[in-house]
Parts: sequence; structure tokens; C-alpha cells
Amino acid sequence: MTTLDVPGATLHYEVRGSGPVLLLICGGIYDAAGYAGLAGLLADRYTVVTYDRRGNSRSPLSGPPEPQRAEVHADDASRLLAEVAAGPAFVFGNSSGAQIALELAARHPEQVRALVAHEPPLLGLLPDAAHWETVIADVERAYRDGGVGPAMGVFGAAMGMGGDSDDGSGAEAQGEPQGEPQGEPQGEPDPEMLEMFARFEKNTGFFIGYEVPGFGRQVPDVEALRGSSVRIVVAAGERSAGEPPHRAALALADRLGTSAEVYPGDHGGFGAEAEAFAARLDAVFAKA
Repeated sequence: MTTLDVPGATLHYEVRGSGPVLLLICGGIYDAAGYAGLAGLLADRYTVVTYDRRGNSRSPLSGPPEPQRAEVHADDASRLLAEVAAGPAFVFGNSSGAQIALELAARHPEQVRALVAHEPPLLGLLPDAAHWETVIADVERAYRDGGVGPAMGVFGAAMGMGGDSDDGSGAEAQGEPQGEPQGEPQGEPDPEMLEMFARFEKNTGFFIGYEVPGFGRQVPDVEALRGSSVRIVVAAGERSAGEPPHRAALALADRLGTSAEVYPGDHGGFGAEAEAFAARLDAVFAKA
């Protein structure tokens, strides 16, 4: 575990394993701990890098909270790769982490060898994009007038993602967990797990107040991605059909002239289906 200073923040990151570098970018209120199970399964073949995104958990901002943009987070990822990788790296991103990964591929293609973007909630690509702009405006208004709880309520009601998702609840499209992100917990949670969930809970206010508006309105540079040298695989969960991030993944794949691959589980399949998920990722990266 170590830190990296970037403009406006200090990033906490963790490195495990050996082999080619694989950067895992989390979404929503998660931090590096959310990928511990998946990273452990891949560390025998890759140098796996996980990190807390700026403003979350152990990656404090240098100043007061401000609206977040995927482009800034992509530049963070670029600086992190420059620190830990000697050449192009493999990248996986889930949810808003997939949005960041796509921006990384568009802005810094020389640093990315292959990318798997799992259910990026690119609401602006959906046929009902105008509806989602109204939802985001309502979330902003609810946060301004009532704070975190009302804003999350508005967002959750609009997303309608259900409470039995592996990592998600109806309150999020960008990675907020309802359950244990590495599968069902066995017995009472240990102190490390309790500390992790305390961090996630603290991150919720930053997520709904400062990330959802910017990320919810983000539209990727499709032409740059289509013309990129990076191999891009768009993935959608086998159990999340009809949910906004799943539909957005299909829309993005269509824009890129390809088809979304079906991955195990739902929006949080990287957790509860970690073994199958790791095998799918390894199959993609082994061909790159």
C-alpha cells in the first residue's frame, strides 16, 4: 500500500502479484477493498493494481469537494499507470469505473493494451436520455435542498435496480453496494470488513452530491474509441438485463460497432461471481 500525489488529490493504491500490469478501476462508493477477491484470483498471473478514487476513502482531495468529471479521474488513472507500469497495461472497470476506463483509453491509448468495460452507466446513450437528464437535475435539487438521504432516494427510485443485486441496490447505477462485494459474508464481519463498510458509507455523500451529476451526464468520445488501437470489450451482466447500466452497455457496444459480451452475475458480478469473472477477464487479456 502506498500513495501517489496527483493534481488536487492524493491517491491510495495497492499492488499485488507479478506479471503484466492489470489496473482495476472501481465505481460508485467502492474503494480498493471492493476488488480484493477478484485481485487475489488474478495476482498469480498479473501485477494487479487497485486504488481508491479521488475523494473516496483513503484518497483525500487537496481542497473542498467539487463536482467530479470522468476526464479528471482518467488522468488520475494515467498518472497511476505511469508510476507502476513500464508499458501498456490491461484495464478493467466496473460501473463508473468503466466510464473512467473508457476515458483513459480515449485520452491515453498508449497506456492501455486492452480494456473490459463492465456496465458503464452512460445514461446519455440511452434512447430516453432526456428522461435521465431530468432525473439528474432532480437528484441535484434533492441534494441541495435535503442532503444525502433525499438525493439517494430520488436516484434509487429512478434506477429501480432492485435489492438482490450482488453489489447494488435500487439506489445506484455506479457501484454502491448493498451486500458484501466479495460474495456472501460468512458469520460475523471482522473488524477489517466493518472498517471497509464504514468507508463506503462515508463515501455515499460524495458520490451522490459530487459524482452522480457529472458522471451521469458524461458521453464518451465514441469516434476516438472506434479509432483507438486499444482492444475494447464491453460487458453486460447475465442477470441485469433491462437495468439502466446493462442497457447502456448494449448501446455503447452498438455505437462501437460490436456486441456486448455477457459476463457472470449482475452489475456487481465481479464480487459474488469472482472466480468465473476472473476467468473471463484472463481469457480476454490472454488474447491481447
